[in-house]
Amino acid sequence: MTGCTGHCSVFGQDRIEEERPAQGDFAWIEGQGSIHCGSELGKGDLQAVGNLKRQGLGQGVLRGAILGPGLKNPPFTGPRLVPARAGPYPSPFMNSARVKITVVGAGFVGSTCAHLAALKNLATEIVLIDVLAERAQGLALDLNQSAAIEGFTSRVVGTGDAEDTYDSDLFIVTAGLPRKPGMSRSDLLEVNGGIMCEVAETIRRGSPDAIVIVVTNPLDSMVGLMRAKLGFPSRRVIGMAGVLDSARFGWFLSEETGTAVADIDAMVLGAHGDSMVPMPRYCTINGVSAPDLVPADRMDAMAERTRKGGAEIVSLLKTGSAFYAPASAALAMAQSILQDGKRMLPCACLLNGEYGFEGLYMGVPAILGEGGVSQIVEVPLSAEARAQMQKTAGEVNNDMQAMRDLGLL
Repeated sequence: MTGCTGHCSVFGQDRIEEERPAQGDFAWIEGQGSIHCGSELGKGDLQAVGNLKRQGLGQGVLRGAILGPGLKNPPFTGPRLVPARAGPYPSPFMNSARVKITVVGAGFVGSTCAHLAALKNLATEIVLIDVLAERAQGLALDLNQSAAIEGFTSRVVGTGDAEDTYDSDLFIVTAGLPRKPGMSRSDLLEVNGGIMCEVAETIRRGSPDAIVIVVTNPLDSMVGLMRAKLGFPSRRVIGMAGVLDSARFGWFLSEETGTAVADIDAMVLGAHGDSMVPMPRYCTINGVSAPDLVPADRMDAMAERTRKGGAEIVSLLKTGSAFYAPASAALAMAQSILQDGKRMLPCACLLNGEYGFEGLYMGVPAILGEGGVSQIVEVPLSAEARAQMQKTAGEVNNDMQAMRDLGLL
């Protein structure tokens, strides 16, 4: 093989189909093996394409292959040749098995989750389910049509039928009502708690091996209720909160210091609400401790703004609440789980002795990979932080007791 023109990539193995691209098209090869430099593939190269492994080529990346004139309607059954397009190539972490994600709730958060999951090619099939079935179907159709532009291969299914979610590998649960004027916290617990019970029954019946990420508020109590109703191992039932709160804290630090947000690592622990516990001592800017660069009064002001981060957005939007950042946070967790990324992310996990708490869901650093939570990470806390954690735990316990009083637990 000779020549190095064009730009293509090889990812994955065992997902092999026959496709006959027109001569001269740029292409990437999806199959076993790889070619590390680009090549012009001619008629005499069909055997090499059909059996890359036999040609002594290992897994890697094909860059710069252009199909030569001999490849029109080739009679081979080897790796699939797919016309290149502008957009993401399939994830190198996905294997031949079909991956199925279900997003429960087709509101702004849920539909954004489905969109991000498709753009990242996190699953073969993404189910978007809502009690308003036609809304879910319309959003799914719109997302699928965008694939022709974006180049993703995930297929989105909109539905109101619970059976369409069966055999899902991962659920992102966003269904629920926001707190409205005149609605007490107890009212919100009752309404959204009832929704969690219904969703849990669907998951338990149709996807008993799934991993569940809960986004619905009040977050810590909802994920606790979800786990109680599912009866799954706690490592497979997780709440999204700390990733979002830490992202907000990180953005405020970026604005304050004039540094790239990508260089900032922030950490927020505790419940998702006004009692959350921002951790300045564990915030760094490209390895430099943030308190070494930012005065204490400014750190305190940003921590307080983080606690009120959701309310600030609600007050600006007038109608509705945040959805881009919450969806991004949920997808960061999902990606680490599905791709066994082993990222350490703050999320609501069931504590069994960690940080001195027992049988309680609360935001703590955890390593997420295949199977869900592989490890809860305990970090040293100052006396002030421990007192704040006690306060936030008390609020979660109050919510759990309120749900017992309501007959939800």
